[in-house]
Amino acid sequence: MLEAKQSAGLETKFTAFSDGVQLDDGQVIKGYASVFGTPDQGGDVVQKGAYSAALKALAARGGRVKMLWQHDPRNPIGVWDEIFEDEAGLYVKGRLLADIRQGAEALSLIRAGAIDGLSIGYRTKRAEKNAGGQRLLHELELWEVSIVTFPMLSDARVDSKAEADADALDLVQDLAAVFTKARAMLADDREH
Repeated sequence: MLEAKQSAGLETKFTAFSDGVQLDDGQVIKGYASVFGTPDQGGDVVQKGAYSAALKALAARGGRVKMLWQHDPRNPIGVWDEIFEDEAGLYVKGRLLADIRQGAEALSLIRAGAIDGLSIGYRTKRAEKNAGGQRLLHELELWEVSIVTFPMLSDARVDSKAEADADALDLVQDLAAVFTKARAMLADDREH
């Protein structure tokens, strides 16, 4: 099972591009970065309104949620022009910057169907466990929305052609967990 990454209090939550995510006008990407009420592979369920306070606070100070490549703060690849909550989840619309190397690579990979995931970087402000052991996320401080290789929310996709069967998806998610843990171990080794 793929777990959310935690580093210095920052957590990440993977989702796949939903059926509604589109790449328009060459470089405009839009769709849902998070879907309410749907358990992910780690057992977390984002609740409606979880992003509301953070988005208001960010707007009040003139800040922006960053668009990153694979959660790497050294690799911004575009800008999110619109981020808001609606009945379904956290809607995002932004532009990939094709004039930078990583932005151009991301654009090519998305067009080819090789990359189909979004992941949010956030801090949990308020959560609780339900009787089934799921963590219900009530308030999140959103930092970034990344374009990523491995999704955690398996029922959201760019389009139906890109869907894998459940066994293959589980294998990919297990591999993602190994890579995430290895990346964290390497980061810890560099710090010491």
